[in-house]
Amino acid sequence: MYKYNNFYKKNFIFKIIENDIRNKKYNIICTRFPPEPNGYLHIGHIKSICLNFSIAKFYKGIFFLRIDDTNPSTENIKYIKSIKKDLIWLGFKWDKNIKYSSNYFDLIYKYAIELIKKNLAYVDELNIKDIKNYRGTLLIPGKNSPYRNRSIEENLELFKKMRLGRFPEGKVSLRAKIDMQSKVIVMRDPVLYRIKFQEHHQTGKKWCIYPTYDFSHCIADAIEGITHSLCTLEFQDNRILYDWILNNISIKHHPKQYEFSKLKIEYGITSKRNINILIKNKIVSGWDDPRLLTISGLRRKGYTASSLKDFCYRIGITKQNNIIEISSLESCIRLELNKIAPRAMAVLRPLKIIIDNFPSNKKIKLLIPNHPNNKNMGYKNIYFTKEIYIDILDFSEIEKKNYKRLILGGKVRLRYSFIIKAKKIIKNKNGNITCIHCIYYKDTLGIKIDKKKRIIKGIIHWISCSYSKPALFYLYNNLFIKKNINNIDNILSFLNKKSLLIYNGFIEKNLLQLNNNNQHFQFEREGYFFFDKKYSNKNKIIFNRIISLKKKNN
Repeated sequence: MYKYNNFYKKNFIFKIIENDIRNKKYNIICTRFPPEPNGYLHIGHIKSICLNFSIAKFYKGIFFLRIDDTNPSTENIKYIKSIKKDLIWLGFKWDKNIKYSSNYFDLIYKYAIELIKKNLAYVDELNIKDIKNYRGTLLIPGKNSPYRNRSIEENLELFKKMRLGRFPEGKVSLRAKIDMQSKVIVMRDPVLYRIKFQEHHQTGKKWCIYPTYDFSHCIADAIEGITHSLCTLEFQDNRILYDWILNNISIKHHPKQYEFSKLKIEYGITSKRNINILIKNKIVSGWDDPRLLTISGLRRKGYTASSLKDFCYRIGITKQNNIIEISSLESCIRLELNKIAPRAMAVLRPLKIIIDNFPSNKKIKLLIPNHPNNKNMGYKNIYFTKEIYIDILDFSEIEKKNYKRLILGGKVRLRYSFIIKAKKIIKNKNGNITCIHCIYYKDTLGIKIDKKKRIIKGIIHWISCSYSKPALFYLYNNLFIKKNINNIDNILSFLNKKSLLIYNGFIEKNLLQLNNNNQHFQFEREGYFFFDKKYSNKNKIIFNRIISLKKKNN
């Protein structure tokens, strides 16, 4: 598994920090992770956390968790709880108490007044639509608001009225006075404060005006002593505004912003807006749906914290925008579970087999390993009985090319058990096979068969009917049929109709009792599965498929 030491060697941001330390620019390195509490964290956030945390850890510095709570209309306390839960599960420890941007509202307000007094901010009466129209485009320069040249005294009075709630929501806003002709659109008099008559989850009803992200973020960084403010590339232009604000207020510490590429993965989305669309349209069950790339969704699917961090460390940090192959993520969990997941047999699509020449009152106990390559994981007992289940996909009435499973008149070996031969098929009135009558060869237990003699077609998994327990198997596939779903408006047009397949099958009867400390299993020939303890109950056992096995040539 990759560690942050390897991460450090390939990381351009670490090289910047090395240079800063060499030049004695900072005594203590301080980083932060500043999520907005308007949704659940996703895999892109893990990349950011890994970067900020590993920097602080490597240099024995400080790592803060700061909740960026400047927009009460979209925030919820449940999201704050989920953020804390995700970081704890991932194993990241932040220094001291959780920080909130709202902790600094009084100071941020004072800095806004300071900008007004310096004639660098004004109260504007243009509405949101007009502000956008006045701002222009990349090809068309912006034009000044008709309210831009108000006196300092008038702006101070109007801003005070905003604070006291004398204006309706959307009527006025506080904007920085920079340059409406700037080639960088974000510098065309950005909004610093807006009115929101909504109770805040931390400050209650104290405020009815709230700073924008651009205004509060850099100030919070400076107050906390952040040395390197790290964000994704879409904030690259915002760096100019970040520096402008800090350069024009009386704050001593000036953090430096650096940008890196956002994490994008094939067939997946991380946009909170798009995830909300999926939830609203009942495409997914919620923020923790295993088809989503949210941390809670990946956790419920069965991904481990170590595999997700390993993935982020492996892909590294660059400035190049690209889409990571989903196989890169899958290989990390597969690599881990191949070593730690006990093996078991489960039948997802059961087809009954009756062994005609085996006594109905008899059973044969078979001792098998929990892991073929790790004897320390011990052994368990399974039972061979007259009636067993195999997977319906492991039987064919007629012989097919390269089909190495059971056919009528053919032989296969049951995993860890006997060779059987299919003799007769029983069908219902609809023509569907209900069971197969077979015979077994009692002298074939533990006997190796020379593959060249082709006595058997192959080896299939099975489970005793008497020693099995019903279970639901949720097979999750890519949520979308298009590799790159980013920046597409109508994401619902590219949904994979087979993103979730549910099967009613069987597991070994004592599987969960024997492995009560383990929720991960490799069901032989089916893949790696996770016992969904949260959504299971005594009447319903659910296993989520994490990932299939590596493809083999049948």
